[in-house]
Amino acid sequence: MKSTGDLQLLKRINRSVLLRLIRSQSDLSRARLAALSGLTKSTVSALVRELLDEHWLSEASAPVATQSMGRPSTPLNIDTQKRVLIGIEIAVDCLRLVCVSLTGAILTQTEVVLRDRQPAKACEQLAALVQLLCRQLDEKQLLLSGLGVCLPGAVDESLGLVRLAPNLGWRDVPFLSMLHAEFMRLGIAAPSIHLQNDADAAALGEYEFGGGSGDDPLIFVNCDVGVGAGIVLNDRLFTGFLGAAGEIGHSILQVDGPLCSCGRRGCAEAFIGARVLGKKPGVVQAGRYLGVVLQNLDAMFNPHVIVVGGRSCMEHPALIEIARSTQQAYASAAGLQSPEVRAARFGVQAAAVGAAALVLHQFLRPLLKESNHVSGN
Repeated sequence: MKSTGDLQLLKRINRSVLLRLIRSQSDLSRARLAALSGLTKSTVSALVRELLDEHWLSEASAPVATQSMGRPSTPLNIDTQKRVLIGIEIAVDCLRLVCVSLTGAILTQTEVVLRDRQPAKACEQLAALVQLLCRQLDEKQLLLSGLGVCLPGAVDESLGLVRLAPNLGWRDVPFLSMLHAEFMRLGIAAPSIHLQNDADAAALGEYEFGGGSGDDPLIFVNCDVGVGAGIVLNDRLFTGFLGAAGEIGHSILQVDGPLCSCGRRGCAEAFIGARVLGKKPGVVQAGRYLGVVLQNLDAMFNPHVIVVGGRSCMEHPALIEIARSTQQAYASAAGLQSPEVRAARFGVQAAAVGAAALVLHQFLRPLLKESNHVSGN
């Protein structure tokens, strides 16, 4: 006999199957969902009713005639009106906060100066912003499904631990627990809270709210004060053994090159980081070096899509085109096909929107470790 826990997990899996099908194909009927999922019509009907009641799904106001002789069907879609997700990016000098729909549409966005980089102070400032936003959501009768936070550093998602964020000066900070405690103190009832690296989050934002499985493998290259990469591989984030995968900013591009903030010489960050581009107009050189980084990522991961974003790209739009041309030249010389290289869909908000996508990514994959997030009351 199956335990209650097993049955609940099975139900969550079946719900996620239906949601993922509807996200990939709009206007599906219950009968079509049953055919695509392999679930019985009665099971689909019951689960759809729950998802409608909980505002994960919406249905058309009137049935639509089908080509067959059967009864007209009622199309189902993701509900974009009621449930929302919050995403927050802790950058080196600012906090960015967005509220998005279940399909990634940005409903509100806020950017403020980060007053103090001390973890406790950053936590307090962040929580105060969330408290204000939650009050606004309550006034509009919107449902918060969860909250994601990202920052520039190596994150152990299972422990909610920031192992190392050099540009913030953080090491071994239990930030998720700190944030959860601050939320409880302020009475913020977030259903779930997730923590991840900023480039990893941005990669998920592009994946969940963009091309989805059609873009897998996908790499997001974040060019800000630091330079990092987020990698989506086989429908999952590839974060490495200690959560430090994708730290391409400290891959060496030139032996005995310029001094980097990490103390080494010749790192990618020393050529294409925002601090360097702010000091001199070497955008062409930086674009070429970024193209070398893209070529190296292509050689290592053979991605379908590489998305490039971050403050450097926003302030220097030519950077991406120069990098794309450089990477394509390398691929052409070897007779290889280049991956698609494109600018970030959400611009400077890419990481914050990606942090919101963390919530959805986890919800749609019930078999991911439960310890990957801290649940609220």
